[in-house]
Amino acid sequence: MPHASPSSPSSSAPSSSPAVLFSPSLPSGDSVVAALRAAGCVFAEDEAALILTAARTAAELVALVDRRVTGLPLELVLGWAEFRGLRIGVAPGVFVPRRRTEFLVSEALAHAPHADVVVDLCCGSGAVGAALAAALDRPEVHAADVDPAAVRCARGNLADAGGLVYAGDLFEALPDALRGRVDILAANVPYVPTGEVALLPAEAREHEPLVALDGGADGLDVLRRVAAEAPDWLAPGGCLLVETSERQAPAAVAAFTRAGLTTRLAVCEELYAHVVIGVRG
Repeated sequence: MPHASPSSPSSSAPSSSPAVLFSPSLPSGDSVVAALRAAGCVFAEDEAALILTAARTAAELVALVDRRVTGLPLELVLGWAEFRGLRIGVAPGVFVPRRRTEFLVSEALAHAPHADVVVDLCCGSGAVGAALAAALDRPEVHAADVDPAAVRCARGNLADAGGLVYAGDLFEALPDALRGRVDILAANVPYVPTGEVALLPAEAREHEPLVALDGGADGLDVLRRVAAEAPDWLAPGGCLLVETSERQAPAAVAAFTRAGLTTRLAVCEELYAHVVIGVRG
């Protein structure tokens, strides 16, 4: 259940003002671009190309464009989101993976390029687990989420990797047999402070579950719980990785350190990504 970024799930968002439905008698590429641009989509040409490819009939094209211009995130219109070169299936009510989170995957692979056991906690769509599975040599992949819709979605995305997806609250969902065996524990927890959820873009507030966004009073409630229990699940030398914000990073690092993990902060300026990494000694 990763946190929503300051930007919307899609590369651009339609205007919040009422949109005119797209229903030309003969839809064309130019008319799709025009409709998306009129709705406020900054990258109208790019979005139009994706929608035109997805539509199998003229009627379906009209329906897809209508959904987009009335505010549905592009990824939900298409039914997938791109993540590290993969097409990750997404569904209504499931958090859309952000490009920023690709940095967390890169950091995990840099630390444990030969990981045998991977856990994607707070997995949402399972994008992180799927990306790690694609990059590693046939790892054992496990994922968990408290949201049933996310669990269903992740099972579809991790099926090819043989991933097992569990429903439940954090570590309670995992089988005890994983204790002390996990090489990569990726936990993209919710970290929006409760008081700031209302400030998120409409695409996040209206189309993604609150449990995937709200991280408590200071945004770090779930992160602290994960950090405290992680050492029991990590293998020697195994790593815990959690995405956070620049403002929250010092407190997040402190939580990892209190749990007994050797901790560092990794930053990607290009993606405005901050990942706390803790290693079990």
